[in-house]
Amino acid sequence: MTLIELVRRAARLLKQSGVAFGHGTTNASDEAAWLVLWRLGVPLDQLDEVGGMAVSPQQRDDVLELIEERIGSRKPAAYLTREAWLQGVPFYVDERVIVPRSFIAELIVDGSLAPWLSDATRRVLDLCTGNGSLAVLAALAWPEVTVDAADISLAALEVAKINVDKHALATRIRLVESDALESVPGPYDLMLCNPPYVNAVSMAQLPAEYLAEPALALAGGADGMDFVRGLLRQAAAHLNAQGVLVLEIGNERAHFEAAFPRLEALWLATSAGEDQVLLLTRESLASAPLAR
Repeated sequence: MTLIELVRRAARLLKQSGVAFGHGTTNASDEAAWLVLWRLGVPLDQLDEVGGMAVSPQQRDDVLELIEERIGSRKPAAYLTREAWLQGVPFYVDERVIVPRSFIAELIVDGSLAPWLSDATRRVLDLCTGNGSLAVLAALAWPEVTVDAADISLAALEVAKINVDKHALATRIRLVESDALESVPGPYDLMLCNPPYVNAVSMAQLPAEYLAEPALALAGGADGMDFVRGLLRQAAAHLNAQGVLVLEIGNERAHFEAAFPRLEALWLATSAGEDQVLLLTRESLASAPLAR
């Protein structure tokens, strides 16, 4: 059996089992390739080069055991490999954090946030940092800034520390235990936040792979806006005069606009469209009524 034949066999097994994707891959073929290459110790970008390589019976059995674990546990593949990639950068993950997949990462890396930054941009906050991936990407993209990476979960911050150390950024990223903005007074030039925003109906319908992740990082209450309401009431006081908040709300745009009908938001384009991530200036946050 060749490596590519093993990938195809693994893909068939994943597809037939009905597992859910969305934690680094979107289909059975890509996930099969990831798991096969990882188990065999082959770099993930070398499938074309090694596809014809012969696989020993032991290697085949090792791979199929991993595929069966993926199917039987219904855990995201990243929890099995202890690794996730975001914008080409590797991160350690385990069950203490959700698997990183924020669309804010795209905006950091592709320069979309550049119009909102300046030579004076120095202080960045990554709120609800989870495994620290956005904080790391921000520090890599903007060498002149320092980043506060905050989370209410001490367990998540333990994982974030692994990633901060992995990328040698401990001198520029400070990890902070904070309930929302309570322990991060700022003021900041840029706030990034991928908060818990999944509404209650959607939470009840999530596939097992998503339910394997910490609910604290996903569940946003009845309309998904519980955390966001508190954040937006406090954010202006934690931003510099020209500061901005970049906020991800996933598929909850309708709920967001219902909760904040008079808030002037700029919706940013990502690979998922223009309704996943929004930008709010300090001025808009300070002037809009946010009592709801």
